[in-house]
Amino acid sequence: MIGLHHLNMLVRILGLLHVPFTLDSPACAHNNTCTSVILLNDRELKFVRTVMFTVEEINRDTELLPGVSLGYRLYNGCGSENLIRAAVDAVTRVDSNGCRGQIQALLGHSSSGVSQDINIILSPLSVPQVSHLSTCACLSDKRLYPTFFRTVPSDRFQIIALVQLMKYFDWRWVGVIYSRGLYAEQGSAEFIKEAQKEGICVEYWLHYERTSTKPFDAVVKSLKESSSKVVLSFMSFYYMKDFLSKMEDLNITGAMGFALPEASIPGLGEFLLNLKPADMPQSDILKAFWEKFFSCSFTSSNDSTLCTGTEDLRTVSSDYTDVTQFRPENNVYKAVYLVAYALHALLQCKNGSNPTTGEPCVNKTQVKPQMVLKHMKYVNFTTPNGAKVFFDENGESVAQYDLVNWQMKEDGSVEIVSIGQYDTSFPEGKKFRLKDNSKIAWGGDNNKVPRSVCKDPCPPGTRKAINKLKPVCCFDCFECPEGTISNQTNSPECFICPPEFWPNEKKDQCLPKPTEYLSYKEIMGALLTAFSCVGVFLSLLTSIIFLTHKETPIVKANNSELSFLLLFSLKLCFLCSLTFIGRPSEWSCMLRHTAFGITFVLCISCVLGKTIVVLMAFRATLPGSNVMRWFGPTQQKLSVLTLTLIQVLICILWLTINPPFPKRNMQYYKEKIILECALGSAVGFWTVLGYIGLLALLCFILAFLARKLPDSYNEAKLITFSMLIFCAVWITFIPAYVSSPGKFTVAVEIFAILASSFGLLVCIFVPKCYIIIFRPERNSKKHMMGKTPQRTL
Repeated sequence: MIGLHHLNMLVRILGLLHVPFTLDSPACAHNNTCTSVILLNDRELKFVRTVMFTVEEINRDTELLPGVSLGYRLYNGCGSENLIRAAVDAVTRVDSNGCRGQIQALLGHSSSGVSQDINIILSPLSVPQVSHLSTCACLSDKRLYPTFFRTVPSDRFQIIALVQLMKYFDWRWVGVIYSRGLYAEQGSAEFIKEAQKEGICVEYWLHYERTSTKPFDAVVKSLKESSSKVVLSFMSFYYMKDFLSKMEDLNITGAMGFALPEASIPGLGEFLLNLKPADMPQSDILKAFWEKFFSCSFTSSNDSTLCTGTEDLRTVSSDYTDVTQFRPENNVYKAVYLVAYALHALLQCKNGSNPTTGEPCVNKTQVKPQMVLKHMKYVNFTTPNGAKVFFDENGESVAQYDLVNWQMKEDGSVEIVSIGQYDTSFPEGKKFRLKDNSKIAWGGDNNKVPRSVCKDPCPPGTRKAINKLKPVCCFDCFECPEGTISNQTNSPECFICPPEFWPNEKKDQCLPKPTEYLSYKEIMGALLTAFSCVGVFLSLLTSIIFLTHKETPIVKANNSELSFLLLFSLKLCFLCSLTFIGRPSEWSCMLRHTAFGITFVLCISCVLGKTIVVLMAFRATLPGSNVMRWFGPTQQKLSVLTLTLIQVLICILWLTINPPFPKRNMQYYKEKIILECALGSAVGFWTVLGYIGLLALLCFILAFLARKLPDSYNEAKLITFSMLIFCAVWITFIPAYVSSPGKFTVAVEIFAILASSFGLLVCIFVPKCYIIIFRPERNSKKHMMGKTPQRTL
C-alpha cells in the first residue's frame, strides 16, 4: 500500500500483487504473513520493488506533489480469494498501527480475473483501481467496471495487432493454443472472431495444461498432423515459458510475438540488484526469496550452505535479476505516477477553483478517492523516462507493442530482438510496421517466411468458390469458363470479355480478337490470285492469237466482234475475283459484287449472242430465209448492251437502297473476328445472281437446241459444254457459299468465278486456238463450208 505523508496526515495507495509478500512504507509498518505454502514469484517481486523505487523517486521530486510524500502498503493474498479479502480489509478497516488517512487508490492486479473481482467489490466505494498487467478486453466496459484504469493495452488491441501480423505475412491458416485463465480463454476466442472477419481461419483451438499430460499430448498430436505452419499461443507468462521449453524438446522452433514496449528506467536496475535482506529484516518472505536465489539457508542445515545476506544478486540468473530490458515494469512505473499526477492535479487551486474540473479547491485533509478517480480521467503527462500517459473514455491508454523475435545466439542462449512495432497513435494503415532491414529468425533456421495457408490463393484465370463443408480458407479454385477471365487473385467470379476481345491462354487478360479475312499473303489467297492472273494472261493470249488471225475464216465466223467482246469480258471476270481478296472496305464491298454481276452478265450476253448467231446462221442457209437481216451485227451489239444494262440497273438499285458494307462477324467464331462484306440487301444479291443464272440457262437451252447442226457450225456444241460447266459450278456454289465459314465463303465465291470463267475460255476458245496454231489447214473457207456427218451430243 502506498501512502501520502503531510505532517500527521497519510493518503495511502494500496498495492495488490500476486507475490507472497507484505510490506509497508516506513510510515505504515504492518505484517500480514501467509501461512499457505506457495511458489515464489520472481517477476511479482520485481513489480513490488518497482513500486517502491517509483514512490521514492516521486518523493524526491520537488515539483510533483511539493511538500507531500507518498506512502505505500503492498499486500499478498496467497491466491485470488485472499487478495480480494486483503483489498477489502485495507480499504475499509481502521489501521491499528497508527497510520491515518484513507486509501486513495489501488494498484493491481496482474491477473485480469482478480482485477475483475476486486473492481466489482470496490467500485461502489469509488476507489480508483489501476492495473499494470490486466489486459482482458472485458474490463473496458465502464458500466461494469467504472473505477478501473490500466497502463497496459487491452487485449482488444493485441488481437487487432495479431490479426494485422497474420495479414502482413499472409498467414491464413493457423492453430490456436490457450491456457487456463480469463486472459487466454477470452483472448483466443476474440482473436478467432476478429480473424474470421479478415479471412483468416483457425485449424484447431486447443487447451494446454501444465500439470496434465493428456492435454499436452493432444497438442503435440495436433501440431504433428496439422497442415498449418503457424501456431498462435494465448498463455500467461509462466505457461508460455513452460510450453516453449517442451516445444524445444520436440524440435519445434521459431517464435514471434507482440510484447510490451521496451523502456529504460534510469536507476531501477541498480535498485533491484542492490536488494539485501538487511533492508527489510522483518520480512520472512524476502528471506525465502534469498534462499531460493542462492540455494542457501538462514538457519543452520546440513543440506545447504548458510546464507550471509551479503550475496550479490548480479551473480543470479532469474526473472528478478534480468535488468537488460523493462517492459511490464514500465507499466508499474506509469501506474504509480498516474496516482501521483492525479493527486497533484486535485490539489491545484487557482482563483478558488480547480483548473482541471472547475470545482471548488480542496485541501489535503479533504482528499477522497472519488476525487482522485475524477482527476485520473483527465491526466495527461509524461514520465521522467519519456512515457506519455493519458486515457480515453474507456480508461484505455495508447496501445503500443514491440514485435519481438526469439533468436538463438551462437552460445546457445536466446535473445529477444525487436523487429517491429504496433502503435495505435499512428495513422490508419501505418499502425503496424516492421523495422527496416530487420533480420527475422524463422523456424528451422529458415530465411524464408513460412507459408501457412489451407489452400493457395486462386491465381488469375480462376475463380474462388467457397466449400460449405470446409472453413472459408479451404476454398476451391475453378478455371474460368470459355470466354471469361479473372485478373485478380482469389477473384470470386469470372468476367466476360467485351465482344471484340477474347481471353488469352491463361484467362487472366482480354486480348483483342485476331481478325480473319482472305489475304494476298496467305497460301489460299496467293493461289487464287495466281489462278486469276493466269486466267487474265490466257484471255489476253487468246485475244492476241485471234487478233493476229482476224482475217482467217474461223475468226470471222460467228461475229468476231462478239468473240473479242467475250474475251474482254472474261478478262474482267478474272480480274473482278481480285476484288474479293484483301481486307474488306466500304468501296471494295460495293465493287466486288457489282463488278462480278455486271462482268458476268456481259460475258453471258456475249455467249448468248453467239448462240443466237449460230441458230440464225443455220436458218439463213434455208431457201427464202432472210433472218440474218433481223439479227445482224448491230442487233447483236444492242442485245448485249441491253442485257448488260438491265444488270447495271439492278446493281444501281441495290447500291442505292441497301448496299453491301464491311462487317465484323463475331458470331461464327468465338475466338476471332471474321472481316467480311455483308450483302446489305439479300434480295439485291440474289437478284443479281438470279439474273446471271437466267441468262446462263437460256444460253444453255439455245445451245442445246443447236447441238445437232452440221459440224461446220460446231460452236454450238462448245457453247453447250461451257454453259453446262457454268451452270454446274454455280448450282454447287449456292450450298457451298451458305455453309462455308469465314474467309472460306469468299474463297468459294472466287473459285466459282474462276471455274466458270475458265470453263467459258477453255470450251469456246481453246478448240479454235488449236485449229489456228496446230491445224491451220482446217482454218479455210472451204473447210468451213464443207458438210460433215452429223453427230449427236
